[in-house]
Amino acid sequence: MIMDTTEGRKKKLEAYGLKDVTAHWNMDAETLQKITVEKGMGTETGNGTLAINTGKFTGRSPKDRFLVKDDYTKDRVWWGRINKPISPEHFDVLQQGIIDYLNGKEIYVRDAAVCAHPKYQMNVRTITEYPWSNYFIKNMFLRLSEEELQDFEEEWLVLCAPGYEAPDPEAVGILAGNFSILNFTKKVALVGGSEYPGEMKKGIFSALNLILPVDKNVLPMHCSANVGEKGDTSIFFGLSGTGKTTLSADPNRRLIGDDEHGWTADNVIFNFEGGCYAKVIDLTEEKEPDIYRAIRPGALLENVVFKEGTKEVDFFDSSITQNTRVSYPIEHIDNIQVPSYAENPKNIFFLTCDAFGVLPPVSRLTPGQAAYHFISGYTAKVAGTEAGINEPVPSFSACFGEPFMPLHPTVYAEMLSKKMREAGVNVWLVNTGWSGGPYGVGSRIKLKYTRAMISAILEGELDNVEYNVHPIFGLHMPQYCPTVPIEILDPMNTWLQKGAYVSKAIQLAHSFHINFDKFASEASEEIINGGPLIDSHHSLTEHF
Repeated sequence: MIMDTTEGRKKKLEAYGLKDVTAHWNMDAETLQKITVEKGMGTETGNGTLAINTGKFTGRSPKDRFLVKDDYTKDRVWWGRINKPISPEHFDVLQQGIIDYLNGKEIYVRDAAVCAHPKYQMNVRTITEYPWSNYFIKNMFLRLSEEELQDFEEEWLVLCAPGYEAPDPEAVGILAGNFSILNFTKKVALVGGSEYPGEMKKGIFSALNLILPVDKNVLPMHCSANVGEKGDTSIFFGLSGTGKTTLSADPNRRLIGDDEHGWTADNVIFNFEGGCYAKVIDLTEEKEPDIYRAIRPGALLENVVFKEGTKEVDFFDSSITQNTRVSYPIEHIDNIQVPSYAENPKNIFFLTCDAFGVLPPVSRLTPGQAAYHFISGYTAKVAGTEAGINEPVPSFSACFGEPFMPLHPTVYAEMLSKKMREAGVNVWLVNTGWSGGPYGVGSRIKLKYTRAMISAILEGELDNVEYNVHPIFGLHMPQYCPTVPIEILDPMNTWLQKGAYVSKAIQLAHSFHINFDKFASEASEEIINGGPLIDSHHSLTEHF
């Protein structure tokens, strides 16, 4: 039995260099909420949910994310714009800076785990400066039993000190006073100078994205997943705004998780987390009933605004940020898979919001196409979503989660292709964006049609229909889908001017090719051939 008395805990903290601290271990949500409110760090909504403000940072700061470059990472990590190196020596200086800053203070310790499958479960100890940061980790990581806590030994340590900023960033190889850094050899994650709690969650996700494929032969995925009554599992990839949360929430299927999963060698899909972290901008009970009803005591709201003179949240107020969020334990959702893993993956959905109105509303992908579109991670930003965007802009994020992927994207894509073949999984590209023209001309594909297409796939109703091949993207488009108008299944049919459609399709295909150039040297011929059939340098004669 490992000593976990007050004296034992004190010795554990002293092993990290923490001295003269008042440490609160594994507090319940109610106590953490009370402390947060008493310290003036948060307020309660009308229904008793805790709401906090994350200060200067209302989202992650990708430019301030670093990985320690050492013997473990130097030849594995895909170094560059996303994965920036920092030396072990500079990491040690910053870690000591956080330790010195926390010494003598009140701190909050949370012993939890990630990876719901027992074979891959990893213990994580998180030490935070703020009580509500600890609350966030309680929601998002796997909660352990009293017996598991008694024998707890961490594999990774997270140190989160929002009040600490590096006094001389340039001297330690970083860009600003705030930082988020992973050290795979020491198994320590540092978050300094930022109150945004998603830095902790995504830090551990990034760590798993290297550890699992390299050491465990598990494919890590930025996706949601659910399982049907027949035990068939579905996986939903998609960037923000594509419908990942909405479409994976199905009353006839149990939710495995909404954001981060692993796919094992024996075809088990498991959740990394014990909670959900959902956007709440423009939230209504009608549009997102599961998320809306999950916002109750035990949940944590970020950067929301109250209606004047009330404790009622105005979910349509984005004056602080568009990235208003809520974290809550997955048990706040009614229809969940317990424990959070399932076998038998049958269908993978790549969700994209194509604001150009080019891509079909649904198409079946070959293994090469699946790998290509997985690496591409395409969606489109529409006018009004960001300053300066007045017309649709293509947006690509490799593996639908590039900011969190330490390895070259082709490593994950090759793993996906291999698992697809072994499991006999079908992969589908689903466009939740525009039809009949681009944003501003056409119209958004109706949610009821998208749901009908996904339901038809899950019921096997698209297995034996005839398919047409898209002349530019090579995608296989079903000629028929129950309860869906036939004319929308081929996007060219919905445009008044066919020539305008062809021109826009070539433009988008060219964007795909340009984006993929940076991956091509590491990609197999099959993956490269999974891209658009033509680009702007090729003749259309043979296709039309």
